[in-house]
Amino acid sequence: MLGEPALPADFDHLPYANPDAPKGGRIVLGEIGGFDSLNPYILKGRSVWAVRGLMIESLMMRSIDEPFTLYPSLAASVTVPEDRAWVEFTLDPRARFSDGTPVTVEDVIWSMEVLAEKGLPAFGSTWKQVAKVERTGELSVRFDFVEPDPELPLILALRPILQKAHYEGRDFAESSLEPPIASGPYLIEEVDPSRRVTFRKDPDWWGADLPVNRGRFNFDVIRHEWFKDGSALFEAFRAGDIDLVRDGDPARWEDGYAFPAAQRGEVVQETIPSGRPSGMTGFVFNTRRDLFKDMRVREALGLAFDFEWVNQTLNRGAFARVRSPFGGSALGFEGPAEGREREILAPFAADLPDGALDEGFAWPQTDGSGRSRRNLRAATKLLAEAGWSVKDGVLVDGAGRPFRFEILLGGPAWETAAEVFARQLKPLGIEASVRLVDGAQYEARRSDYDFDMIVNTWAMSLSPGAEQRFYWGRAGVTQGGTRNYPGIDSPAVEAAIDALLAAATLEDQRAAVRALDRVLTVGRWFVPLWYAPESRIAYRADLHHPERLPLYGDWPGWLPDVWWRE
Repeated sequence: MLGEPALPADFDHLPYANPDAPKGGRIVLGEIGGFDSLNPYILKGRSVWAVRGLMIESLMMRSIDEPFTLYPSLAASVTVPEDRAWVEFTLDPRARFSDGTPVTVEDVIWSMEVLAEKGLPAFGSTWKQVAKVERTGELSVRFDFVEPDPELPLILALRPILQKAHYEGRDFAESSLEPPIASGPYLIEEVDPSRRVTFRKDPDWWGADLPVNRGRFNFDVIRHEWFKDGSALFEAFRAGDIDLVRDGDPARWEDGYAFPAAQRGEVVQETIPSGRPSGMTGFVFNTRRDLFKDMRVREALGLAFDFEWVNQTLNRGAFARVRSPFGGSALGFEGPAEGREREILAPFAADLPDGALDEGFAWPQTDGSGRSRRNLRAATKLLAEAGWSVKDGVLVDGAGRPFRFEILLGGPAWETAAEVFARQLKPLGIEASVRLVDGAQYEARRSDYDFDMIVNTWAMSLSPGAEQRFYWGRAGVTQGGTRNYPGIDSPAVEAAIDALLAAATLEDQRAAVRALDRVLTVGRWFVPLWYAPESRIAYRADLHHPERLPLYGDWPGWLPDVWWRE
């Protein structure tokens, strides 16, 4: 994206892969919820996301040891001009689908077009930036852009390439349990909806000897098992039915590994540091609702949330509070806005909260008692300024309508935290109810923005780009299916994203991201929850990974890609 790739053109393998890793065996992984689709590229259905990494390849692949560097996969080479006004890919003549047919330019063009027309909204948003597609040779294709775009060549390089012939007579937009024709290392051997999917290594996989793949995809079989909740998943791990868990329960991490297999040394507990930003996990205000349009109201509800008490009570204080979407990294904003960051935001200073450009920022803190009178008094004052008052213990507006809303959840993971938050709002006269719905209903309502408040996570990387428009862009206020769940419509956010996408140097990129991070945080569109600076992973002792950890040690591209079984 910026600068040069870390590896030379003749590299032998990725630095975080062991080219001598033993091959064979199987690994069984656990998932929560269920599934009814094998197409992870459309809105309909609950899909098996492992299909993306195990079966479907793209023109190039991401190195998780670098913020945004791609290396050849289906493409043998890539050509871009200095201004990145277009990109040309030349396919590897060896590239094959699992049925033995070659990957063609026609497959590439069709994949790009069908994803834009019938796939997830992000595909269509990107495709609008492509002005022309041209086949330039038997194995080469060129994409000309509406205007130069430094990131677009990399985005197109990561688009999944599907076999056109497989979808003839099928509606791509309809969810299906028909396995796709693969170009990647695995085929689907067994499907039991909402229970399990078994992937088996393709012995004829064309890409096994590519430098990017040496030491990767070492298991013969990868099986995913689905469970109702995290407790059921962990019990399956204790029983030996699954091989590995990411354990997000700090109390269990300390006290829950006294079962026989662990006592015999057959289980390893390991913490893996993350090089990524914290991302944003928190209660999300839907500002399309009149109830949450006033920032003073959102700030007041944030004051009522006693994070210190919740974190200690539910997590033994083991987690850190999310400060901002890019917090915990060099991309997070700090102190007054200076230099290029201030230049980006200065035209919008009047629309930002007082002091947003000149002061540091911290979320409300408490003594951890569970009820901070100081914060509640401040919250009451803000609500009064916004036109709310308490009558007979109920917070009402000028027309006497009560302050009442629903926290919508698609699973039990955040149910306890939501119930605690609802109780903490009661002293303000606010009635918040918690509603748990099934996964399909939750996804439909979230996609249509049919909620008052949800809990959501936006994972962030050190290479933010066009996806930020999909997350926070004003088009998402009305366009369904984006991840702008808060309904943010901010000129300052738009300007920061514009600056990010136009950045030509690392310094300009960092300034733009810090500007975006600042605006998203001071706008109080979230009540932040917590994150783990490290991943806690427990696994069978005969599973191994290279000692050399990549920059993104907790990224899905590391586990189980470069692991093996002795």
